[in-house]
Amino acid sequence: MKSHVTILSIIVFAQFCCTSMWFACNAVLSDLITQFELSQHAIGYMTNAVQCGFIIGTLTLALLSVADRFSPSKVFFISASIGALLNLGILLESNTLIGLIAFRFGVGFCLAGIYPVGMKIASDYFENGLGKSLSYLVAALVLGTAFPHLLKSMSGTYHIHWENVIYFTSAISLIGGLLIYLRIPDGPFRRPATTIDLSKTVTLFKNRNFRSFTFGYIGHMWELYAFWAFVPIILMNISTSQSPINISLWSFIIIAIGSFGCILGGHLSLRFGSRQVALSALITSGFCCFIFPFLGSTFQSLQLGLLLVWGGSVIADSPLFSSLIATHAPPLHRGTALTIATCLGFTITLVSVQSMTYLVEHYHSDFVYWSLLIGPIFGVASILKR
Repeated sequence: MKSHVTILSIIVFAQFCCTSMWFACNAVLSDLITQFELSQHAIGYMTNAVQCGFIIGTLTLALLSVADRFSPSKVFFISASIGALLNLGILLESNTLIGLIAFRFGVGFCLAGIYPVGMKIASDYFENGLGKSLSYLVAALVLGTAFPHLLKSMSGTYHIHWENVIYFTSAISLIGGLLIYLRIPDGPFRRPATTIDLSKTVTLFKNRNFRSFTFGYIGHMWELYAFWAFVPIILMNISTSQSPINISLWSFIIIAIGSFGCILGGHLSLRFGSRQVALSALITSGFCCFIFPFLGSTFQSLQLGLLLVWGGSVIADSPLFSSLIATHAPPLHRGTALTIATCLGFTITLVSVQSMTYLVEHYHSDFVYWSLLIGPIFGVASILKR
């Protein structure tokens, strides 16, 4: 029997490998715009295509109780393998914007069988200290999300062509899926469901604690993906001819630092409780959002410093909300609970990302980022109301 450290390490590494597909196109967006003659507004469409696919995927998996009825490891492997192939579809020379959106939608659908299912696998192995375990898992998601930006930042130094970013993310996604399939059997705490229960979603929301923490998670998600999607745009506005910024490298750093925030939050949750730490992270990211527009373009170093704090806190509460949701769901339907909460959280990102796209396009002011404050305010209110 493998040790818990070995099991968690494999799950975390596999999650990192597979989620690298998430923002692969965002990292090479400038190249895609040139290659396929796209408009500058493609960032919103490309990001929301993945989010839509993920939402439809999580909704499908939740309604059919896929993660509870079938082996989570097999679901993870199949999703990673198909997602890797669809990710390669970006490289077709005949692609149009519609084609690119379709491929990104497919990748998002497959990610629904990776991210929440990975949390399900972890919850089947770790009933005690689940918040800490999930913090490492979400940290892997953060690094996976940021990783394509790092690859892109090295393109000039190591002559990495943009197509290689897509090839590499597809390859490691397949590796991650194989690792889970070959090395991680179903966990000892797994309680497989045998039937489809479409009423379970409604029943779950009758649980006050589950409802409160799911709403908190939704508030967190309103801010998170809109912030991540527009980090490169924020950095472009900060960069000046006198003080140029490596946009790709700094995008990686600001997003990736969230992995440390997740791990720190997970460890702090053992002492202070997941609810309290999640609440603190929401308040911190909301404060960063509020302060940012006041710094102005003349304080580049302060802006970068605040973005680092923002990047570290904006994701730190995510594994804690997942832990709280899993803890307050019936063991037999834990996979469905995690999947439906994730589905709702990502649904709200469609609104926030598209709203931010519109605001940035029509209003050239840093104060447009105040729209992200809606998330932390809603999330904090939901937790305190519990």
